[in-house]
Amino acid sequence: MEDIRLVPAFLKVAYEPSSLENTSFIQEYYALMQLNDDPLGLWLKSSKIRKESEQSDQVLLTLMIELHRKIDKLTHLVTSDKPLYLPLALQGNIKAIGHGYLEFDTAVLIPKESYYARIDMPTFPKRQLPLFFEAISENLGKIVMMHEDDEQDWSAYMVACERVMIRQMKGNQSEY
Repeated sequence: MEDIRLVPAFLKVAYEPSSLENTSFIQEYYALMQLNDDPLGLWLKSSKIRKESEQSDQVLLTLMIELHRKIDKLTHLVTSDKPLYLPLALQGNIKAIGHGYLEFDTAVLIPKESYYARIDMPTFPKRQLPLFFEAISENLGKIVMMHEDDEQDWSAYMVACERVMIRQMKGNQSEY
């Protein structure tokens, strides 16, 4: 087995056994990607707009787009009878993450079983990160499908958690 480097990260996860062929989970997976790539988000990412908005306050611009997204979600809740997210059978906690891996705090997985999951990412903007993973052991999963943008956010979050861990280790060493 390859050497897996994990860092402590405490995240909430909803998950359910599923293969990549489950059409309802695949549809939600791609729908969540489109939620993050809504017309306003794509407009802000375009190079022409980025160049024009250099004089603008980027934080303010991002906050306005997030407000627009929240209004869209509220509108969906009020006008639609379909839930925004599919209900997933299981809930749990992730205690550590790695590049392409996640570790649960308890032994809840069935080895070699495939799962669909949504993770509450504490990034800005806060969002649900959809992914498919395969259980390697009863508490360790290997991510087999994740959006490219989500991979970047996952890696950035992992690095941030790693920095916190290093600061804590340095703090403990200075006490001796």
